[in-house]
Amino acid sequence: MGGMTSFFIVMLIAMGAYSIPPVRDTIGYAANFIFGPMATAIGVTADPQLWVILILILASITGCYSSLLQKYTIDYEKMQAGQAKMKEFQKIYREAQLAGDEKKLKKLNDKRARMMEEQMQMSQEQFKPMGWILIVTVPIFIWMLWTISNLQEAFDAGTISALPTITFPYLGEVGLNQIALFLPAWILWYMICSICLSQVIRKALNIGGL
Repeated sequence: MGGMTSFFIVMLIAMGAYSIPPVRDTIGYAANFIFGPMATAIGVTADPQLWVILILILASITGCYSSLLQKYTIDYEKMQAGQAKMKEFQKIYREAQLAGDEKKLKKLNDKRARMMEEQMQMSQEQFKPMGWILIVTVPIFIWMLWTISNLQEAFDAGTISALPTITFPYLGEVGLNQIALFLPAWILWYMICSICLSQVIRKALNIGGL
């Protein structure tokens, strides 16, 4: 399962958990014991603009953790061999179709059913590490939702004068919680960092792309 798929699964589960107040507050408070001091050490309290760096660091943590976990729980050599085998089979099948070789197609159809079953089993194998990935990444995501929502409430109440901002190419400077390309700016930035860093790590570990 690639970085893009993992990211959206985590985001959907985290958003669902966040919508349940007892779950949101319990995870938010607990995670704050770890990530609160990290934010303070980075200097977010003194300079809210450093949220950009904090999100980058958290994305690095989740990217490294999920990629390493996938590396050591999924047999990527077997998966790559299976993909190469399927690609070669599709080439032979296409040639038989173009030649109109009904006898060969009949034999290939039987083999195709077995290969599709093998592909399904390999696809299911990619979900093996998902539970462990969620244990780390969902609390991080919920903590960010929880903390940034508190920042938004403080801004709305006038307790703080401005929200941190993120500057994107073409979009310019956008408030942390403002919508940018259909997503809150901080989620867009986290997604960019997480996916890009994951791809670098996955390439280094030879475990595939998106």
